[in-house]
Amino acid sequence: MDLSFAPSSSPRFPAISPHCSTSSYIPPISANPTTAKPAAFLSSCRTNLYSIGLSRSCSKSLLSCRKKRNSIWARSQVGAAESDPVLTKVSDFKDACWRFLRPHTIRGTVLGSTALVTRALIENSNLIKWSLLFKAFSGLFALLCGNGYIVGINQIYDIKIDKVNKPYLPIAAGDLSVKSAWLLVVFFAVTGLLIVGLNFGAFITSLYCLGLFLGTIYSVPPLRMKRFPVAAFLIIATVRGFLLNFGVYYATRAALGLQFEWSSAVAFITTFVTLFALVIAITKDLPDVEGDRKFEISTFATKLGVRNIAFLGSGLLLLNYVGSIFAASLMPEAFRRSLMIPMHAILALSLVFQTWVLEQANYTKEAIASYYRFIWNLFYAEYLLFPFI
Repeated sequence: MDLSFAPSSSPRFPAISPHCSTSSYIPPISANPTTAKPAAFLSSCRTNLYSIGLSRSCSKSLLSCRKKRNSIWARSQVGAAESDPVLTKVSDFKDACWRFLRPHTIRGTVLGSTALVTRALIENSNLIKWSLLFKAFSGLFALLCGNGYIVGINQIYDIKIDKVNKPYLPIAAGDLSVKSAWLLVVFFAVTGLLIVGLNFGAFITSLYCLGLFLGTIYSVPPLRMKRFPVAAFLIIATVRGFLLNFGVYYATRAALGLQFEWSSAVAFITTFVTLFALVIAITKDLPDVEGDRKFEISTFATKLGVRNIAFLGSGLLLLNYVGSIFAASLMPEAFRRSLMIPMHAILALSLVFQTWVLEQANYTKEAIASYYRFIWNLFYAEYLLFPFI
């Protein structure tokens, strides 16, 4: 509430704020209260305090009324949107499709392909053409289709297991029908193959088909290679590590009119990510031990135990980071040591700390899930770092 003073030497408080309907006259306070009559002075003070309090009370009441009106309006808008069954069904289907695509794998695919294309363009900046932009985006969309097919076919054949391990997935939760899931995976496979076949030549198309084939035999009976721990993590490492990195870099150089040749940086990231994919393959089963044991799915986690697999995964990643530091130290002409060495040291220390946190939490389900998410964050971090090393 603003205060104003009359031009005289005696200060005056204003009447109640004009936002309130109540008004009253506030007698002036004597410049020298000790000379005024005590009763009159006390009466004046009480009146002033009452007026100030009433003004504040009115202001608060008005603010409260406005908030209530805004809240009622917002709820009415939400209710109006929810009352439309078509909009509700569309929104629910979009949400189910997004969860069906497994967003954390999409991020890995987008970051990986973007980092490799960026690196190829940095190495050959004189060959960059705007006409290649459409080809790059079509290639990325094809990769996302392949990713969607592989994770989708896995969910179709893992419904019973997912109801125990991952009840939030759309098929297991009943948010997406099996028929709709099949339509989606067929769309992903056909669309991805058409894009690659029409734009990237026979060799890249064959690599793409190999990736789809490996993703299929990983999940689909009678082979269902995910039942066998060694075969399972070799498939994941091949698709997520070698095929993605080699294929994207090869396709980018071909689009620039260049023959394929390994650079030190690309050889490094392919080796690094392939080993990283092995770690993802063995640690991905950590949150799923309960369901895997129930349905007699043999994994390293069910055989060796959660603690041992966590330490094995962390140990392999530490070897990865130590190897990166040595590579930068031994080949200063190939890598930017000022960036590569300290960043990998920081990532290694953060991994040690996260493993310690998991140990202190006594390997609860929440701690295991947090640890696995952290492994994926390290995976993303490597691709973010790659173009600049």
